[in-house]
Amino acid sequence: MLPYQGGGNMIQDVTFEKTLYQPAPNKFEVGTGNIADAVGLGAALDYVQKIGIKNIFQYEHYLLEYGIEALKQVPGLKFVGNAKNRTSILSFVIDGYTTEEVGNALKEEGIAVRAGHRCAQPILRRFGLEFAVRPSLVFYSTTDELDKLAKIL
Repeated sequence: MLPYQGGGNMIQDVTFEKTLYQPAPNKFEVGTGNIADAVGLGAALDYVQKIGIKNIFQYEHYLLEYGIEALKQVPGLKFVGNAKNRTSILSFVIDGYTTEEVGNALKEEGIAVRAGHRCAQPILRRFGLEFAVRPSLVFYSTTDELDKLAKIL
């Protein structure tokens, strides 16, 4: 099979008469390899190792518990799911508001969430829903941000 584009490291030799490609899979890799992303991934792995994956897990679990307690105070808010060993993701709906309305209100205040079906329709339907709002908590999230989230909601 001939490559559909050409350039870079995919070519073993080229003349005006003929082009000789590297063996597959290299003959389908156009241009210079993605060095910047590889370096970035290495830096990210170093960063996570410096903090410690166990520390990250514990902090994210703390944020999850904190967030659950903070959002329990929001009138009409119903959590979606309550798995015993859940990760640091909160999914919810609020009575009287579409997920789009909730997502837009949060966006106006600088809070990013996923709102809608979130490519998770089978699990949402298991809970009798088509849409939900999902803030994802990560190790650089803060309790102040969760307080702000609850206040806006």
